[in-house]
Amino acid sequence: MRKIISLICFLLPVLAFAGQTQTAPQIRSDAPDQYIVVKGDTLWGISGKFFKDPWRWPFIWGMNKDSIKDPHWIYPGATIVLDRANGTLSMGGKANAGTGDIIKLSPQIRAEDSLQNAILSIPYKDIEPFLSQPLVVSEDLLKGAPTLVGLPEGHMFASNGDIVYAKGLNTSEGSNWQAYRPGKTFIDPDTHEILGYEAIYLGDVEVRKFGDVSTVVVTDAKQEINRGDRLVKSSPATARNYLPRAPEGQISARVISLYGDTTQGGVNTVVTLNKGKRDGLQTGHALTLSSKGRVVKNEGKDLALPDEHYGLLFVFRVFDKVSYALVMQTTLPVQLLDYAQTP
Repeated sequence: MRKIISLICFLLPVLAFAGQTQTAPQIRSDAPDQYIVVKGDTLWGISGKFFKDPWRWPFIWGMNKDSIKDPHWIYPGATIVLDRANGTLSMGGKANAGTGDIIKLSPQIRAEDSLQNAILSIPYKDIEPFLSQPLVVSEDLLKGAPTLVGLPEGHMFASNGDIVYAKGLNTSEGSNWQAYRPGKTFIDPDTHEILGYEAIYLGDVEVRKFGDVSTVVVTDAKQEINRGDRLVKSSPATARNYLPRAPEGQISARVISLYGDTTQGGVNTVVTLNKGKRDGLQTGHALTLSSKGRVVKNEGKDLALPDEHYGLLFVFRVFDKVSYALVMQTTLPVQLLDYAQTP
């Protein structure tokens, strides 16, 4: 079995983000002195047990943001210890039964498959479907996309195992494709720029024979597949784990869509933002949610109340002009056109 080195660097000195001054995060009044990790925990959730601002990940854990790119470094049974004087966390090993002593972990070699037991940054089940599916396509990609042109004789739609026919496929891009249907158009609410088109994922298909009209089989249908639906090259799922952190620069984004065509959302809702890679957003960025302050009458005049900060988002997939984020905390319903900003 291939081995990989998993170095656990929990006691690295605190290094500030470039150009930023770090101040100690606020410790929760009900924070425990230590906590034993259990299966199902997340890194975000553990930091939230101790601190009011779990997104301040590098500071809370006493490490540089560049120290861990894929943070597979906490396992069930480990003991998290709060240093109240410095406002940081460190990690021991398992507590000795009956003694309460903590065994400190040291760098060690772990089998690759054991990394699957490491706890994740955020609840993976809430974003898994979004990591391997086409979510946004550009106008150019939409215009040039291969298209399904024929279904099995007598069929209104195609499902698992059905043979379908497509135009625009070529051998250079391989045999595995995903079927999608163009959905809503993403438009920037401030500039009115077209940011892209939602791709409604329909399922997976495999090319059996290439030609001017290619023969394709549906291998995994998630929804009904029809003539006119488009194909996009299959891509591997993006990383499962991220290092939650605030953006290094100032980001001011807007919520332009809530997944499922709802008008309001809560914790674990997936939202689309009108900012992406070109604006400096990265996977793992945490953003503060806020709504525009209400306008009230005061002595016969309109008076604008301050914006209401009510929650946190976690960005988990980024395209050029838009991003997808998971609502981690909220005290109010998330609504279209709400703001998502650097905390």
